[in-house]
Amino acid sequence: MTQAEIKLCSLLLQEHFGEIVEKIGVHLIRTGSQPLRVIAHDTGTSLDQVKKALCVLIQHNLVIYQVHKRGVVEYEAQCSRVLRILRYPRYIYTAKTLYNDTGELIVEELLLNGKMTMSAVVKKVADRLTETMEDGKTMDYAEVANTFVRLADTHFVQRCPLVPAAENSDAGPPPPAPTLVINEKDMYLVPKLSLIGKGKRRRSSEEDATGEPKAKRPKHTPDNKEPIPDDGIYWQANLDRFHQHFRDQAIVSAVANRMDQTSSEIVRTMLRVSEITTPSSAPFTQPLSSNEIVRSLPVGYNISKQVLDQYLTLLADDPLEFVGKSGDSGGGMYVINLHKVLGSLATATLESVVQERFGSRCARIFRLVLQKKHLEQKQVEDFAMIPAKEAKDMLYKMLSENFISLQVGCQ
Repeated sequence: MTQAEIKLCSLLLQEHFGEIVEKIGVHLIRTGSQPLRVIAHDTGTSLDQVKKALCVLIQHNLVIYQVHKRGVVEYEAQCSRVLRILRYPRYIYTAKTLYNDTGELIVEELLLNGKMTMSAVVKKVADRLTETMEDGKTMDYAEVANTFVRLADTHFVQRCPLVPAAENSDAGPPPPAPTLVINEKDMYLVPKLSLIGKGKRRRSSEEDATGEPKAKRPKHTPDNKEPIPDDGIYWQANLDRFHQHFRDQAIVSAVANRMDQTSSEIVRTMLRVSEITTPSSAPFTQPLSSNEIVRSLPVGYNISKQVLDQYLTLLADDPLEFVGKSGDSGGGMYVINLHKVLGSLATATLESVVQERFGSRCARIFRLVLQKKHLEQKQVEDFAMIPAKEAKDMLYKMLSENFISLQVGCQ
């Protein structure tokens, strides 16, 4: 990890969690995995403070732990996860775009708190939404819970791993650290809760002054006596699913720029239908028949089956191969070549960076080298149709900036 990235992690941890957590987090980033007492000794921090800092970092998935054979527990910082804090506003805005204000606040609460039970999230979000409403209006818990279920169904939120029941019931000595596991089929299973109620407004200072003392009021509320219905079932934001959504949006935009709006909507539909069934690292989406695609198109797109087949053929025959045909059953089976699309997007980004920094002629040379893999200087001059002196200067500029490399051939 570079010094710039470590410094950025330090600033993010300090801004969000304070100096002590930042001190422990940066120490683990620099040194790698370490046991508790070594962390306390090396940082000059008390054991109690180190434990609290590690609890905060583990709560937010910024540190993981591992039990070794001798029973020693070592803690390791997740640098890439710390850097994702920079994308929190984008995750929250995406949730707002897809699921309105309720989805926005659900994702925001999960990101700010790391892990929460569904009931706690629903009540907190309902209270926050009620605060923004006109007097006399409140937000039902059921409405917030429905949005939470939709987020879970589309995998934007997921369950956290739990301590298995067998480990809890074991009569022997407890392990040095619990082993957390979760069944993949239960990861997005929402517990059946009967959350009945409405969001509450915070009392104003005048009401507090004339009413009961603050310390007495919670004792009379029945909420404190009721057991938590989903105690032990915690949820977190699924950041990989957000990244998959960003990728899909980039693919749709690329198809719209290359083809037209109808082609991009067909690709969007294919991505939407297979978004849950296709792993984020898969090279292709799940195969879809043209019949499935035409049924799944938005209501506003009244495209006949014949026109859709023409569009799919056009997409499959395109040299960039964004869409591929994988079979003939069901009117033809089609997939989106995710790795090919991402490669094309990365190449286009590189070409635009070269053009912006060095000009259009350098971009032409760079594009040639990308296509041909290896070219001699004379070949570059001929293919790019650029004079020898200019081609030499441009190659040297890109070589000095590490955009291209020089390979010396053997005689």
